[in-house]
Amino acid sequence: MANRIVLNTVSYHGKGAIEEIPNIIKTAGYKKIFVSTDKGLVKFGVATKVTDLLEKNGIDYALFSDVKPNPTIENVQAGVKAFKEADADAIVAIGGGSAQDTAKAIGIIIANPEFADVRSLEGVAPTKNHAVPTIAVATTAGTAAEVTINYVITDVEKQRKFVCVDEHDIPMYAVIDPDMMMSMPEALTASTGMDALTHAIEGYTTKAAWEMTDMFHLEAIKLISHNLRQACKKDPKAKEAMALGQYIAGMGFSNVGLGIAHSIAHTFSAHYDTPHGVACAIMLPVIMEWNQEYTGERFREIARAMGVEGVDAMSQEEYRKAAIDAVKQLGKDVGIPEYVEGLKEEDIPQLAKDAAADACAPGNPRDTSLPEFEALIRKVMKPE
Repeated sequence: MANRIVLNTVSYHGKGAIEEIPNIIKTAGYKKIFVSTDKGLVKFGVATKVTDLLEKNGIDYALFSDVKPNPTIENVQAGVKAFKEADADAIVAIGGGSAQDTAKAIGIIIANPEFADVRSLEGVAPTKNHAVPTIAVATTAGTAAEVTINYVITDVEKQRKFVCVDEHDIPMYAVIDPDMMMSMPEALTASTGMDALTHAIEGYTTKAAWEMTDMFHLEAIKLISHNLRQACKKDPKAKEAMALGQYIAGMGFSNVGLGIAHSIAHTFSAHYDTPHGVACAIMLPVIMEWNQEYTGERFREIARAMGVEGVDAMSQEEYRKAAIDAVKQLGKDVGIPEYVEGLKEEDIPQLAKDAAADACAPGNPRDTSLPEFEALIRKVMKPE
């Protein structure tokens, strides 16, 4: 089977990249822009950096700022309604994973109205039309939603998250401007950065990994592990490196999938509202330990990319431990907790079922049974 790579048509990187947005809109001939973001980014002047550019250039737009963290089915449907009322023909999505995922779902449903119930988009949906043209403006260095073909929606009624995978949803344009990320608080920088590291490591070890995605993932691991600590202290150069690293990780994992660190993390977010990046960061070293016997020599290259010295002189057991220890230390250094708040024994059977059914699970290098999912989840339950 042929390997596939799906990327943005065009992406812009570096300080001042948002200045390209009016040119994109005018060149493409879009008449009315639907700006999708959240109230916090409007309140703190992040989204307004973009809307001010639109106003300055005489570009008509409608603002939808009702994006919720961990967007729900109802949130998406409200966005679809608002898009129709605005009579827009393109989207500018400003934010992290929640804003980008909401915009993807809105754009897909507008172009494929037969999927308006949202749930029918779960997994690999047979959509026929590409989403509404979207310019994705990242404000966090972690999710890489601006370059992926995935999005995640929360089903409140069923208390679960579901993953949608659709090459028709990828934003046409991506704008990665580190200035849009400078105001991120330390905790958010840490959690989104560890999410990006999870993308890179899981993508590098997934069953579908191949030479081109390996290249992306190893560089992403290097950039993230060498810069996240300083990015949390708002070092501008580290922030810029993180912006690039998380995007490169997205280029890779979007095309080869992830693993069960993400599968389990999705269930924690759905049941306990655990921030996605925190859930991924907690699970990553646990799942690395679980997968290590199924990864060949790949942990040696992970350890090398993370700056571990002397890996070529190490035994397989030693370099695997070194890679896992490096991930644990990075998480500890940026304040990631060891356990999941609220996790209870009686919830574990349902959490395991949800994780096993998650769209990320099949890519894991080691097949995992329901009892094994339960045992892995117990590892991050706070001792009494």
